[in-house]
Amino acid sequence: MPDPNFPDDEYISKPMSLNQPSNQPTCQLESSSATRKIVPAMSTPLASIFGSGFLVVVPILASAVGPFALPAMVVVAIIAFMVGSIVRHNILCAEPVLSKGSKRLTVLLERVSGFALVAAYVVSVCLYIHILSAFVLANFELDTAFNKSLLTTVIIGAITFVGLLGGLNPLEKLERWALYVTLAILVALLIVFAVYDIDQFLTQGQLTLPAMPDRSAWEIATIVAGTLIIVQGFETTRYLGDSYDAPTRIRASRWSQYFSLSVYVLFVALAQPIVSALNGDYGDNSLIILAATASLLLPVPLIVAASLSQFSAAVADTVAAAANMKESSRQRIKLRWGYLLVGVAAMALAWSGSTFEIIALASRAFAFYYLLQCLVALSVCRNLRERFYFVVIALVLGFVLVFAVPAG
Repeated sequence: MPDPNFPDDEYISKPMSLNQPSNQPTCQLESSSATRKIVPAMSTPLASIFGSGFLVVVPILASAVGPFALPAMVVVAIIAFMVGSIVRHNILCAEPVLSKGSKRLTVLLERVSGFALVAAYVVSVCLYIHILSAFVLANFELDTAFNKSLLTTVIIGAITFVGLLGGLNPLEKLERWALYVTLAILVALLIVFAVYDIDQFLTQGQLTLPAMPDRSAWEIATIVAGTLIIVQGFETTRYLGDSYDAPTRIRASRWSQYFSLSVYVLFVALAQPIVSALNGDYGDNSLIILAATASLLLPVPLIVAASLSQFSAAVADTVAAAANMKESSRQRIKLRWGYLLVGVAAMALAWSGSTFEIIALASRAFAFYYLLQCLVALSVCRNLRERFYFVVIALVLGFVLVFAVPAG
């Protein structure tokens, strides 16, 4: 699944001369020796991509397409990779233009997309803590809509309070540990699900797949469109310029997607024969039931991993939203007030609907941001083939923005 004009080696950026023919790539990539920082640079996008998606992807796709969850996941993965190529294009081609401020349209679009990203992060903060609440409360059989909203509000309020007092830097250190714990529980789930599937096939001679829900093609398309947030996070490399150079960020973004999307596809495939244990009742914490069906040892570690990963992801997105707010406002909004605005907005959203409704809203918010990034890419691109590619992706994102709906 290669990116257009991004060969799979190491790079340095080389902007195109303005006198170069318009049928040539907008910018080029040349070999570079920067390799050692790629793995550390992958930790931020991977932590975000795995932040909540693996906890909810199976029940969402099962409720939407039943036995066809695997091909649906493949479609989502392909679209996500295409959108990721826009981010990588802008690291290479838009950032030099933005640093010079030579194109007013590009600068304006980037500034607007910065505000759009802040809004998307606000929704994702609410989503992460809402999922955390669902998993924690399920362990005490207190998983009601009111309790989830209340606990979500309390936790976001605590994060906001810490941010106001002295900043969130100490809590940010949880990110890498949260990623390690998440990957460990993912590996455990994959192994146990694989063993369960093999045992089911050997004893029954076949694998039991979930029933197809009674949905029209339009309903399926709009629900699957609402799952974009599941694989969101690859855009974070776009904003790591203070820590890593452009070639490193491009490779980190690509390989993060290669790895995470492969894991998602395998995870959905292995989970399908266990989904029938839900009896058609798909909730935001259904993975706990699937884990318990495969092994009684898994639910508690899963809840711990979910809590740690969701809390860490919420802190990271709060910091990112406040930083983007400060930058987009030209330093007018200080970080502490950014934390307050993000926290208040996220707490208000906590009472706006179910987890699946917030997931659809988050998908639409990020679709709007990615759509603006498509426009940024178009504003610096003079290659007709690439422009057509960007327009196609923009149309897909426009569909998500307008028509995405929650599962259920």
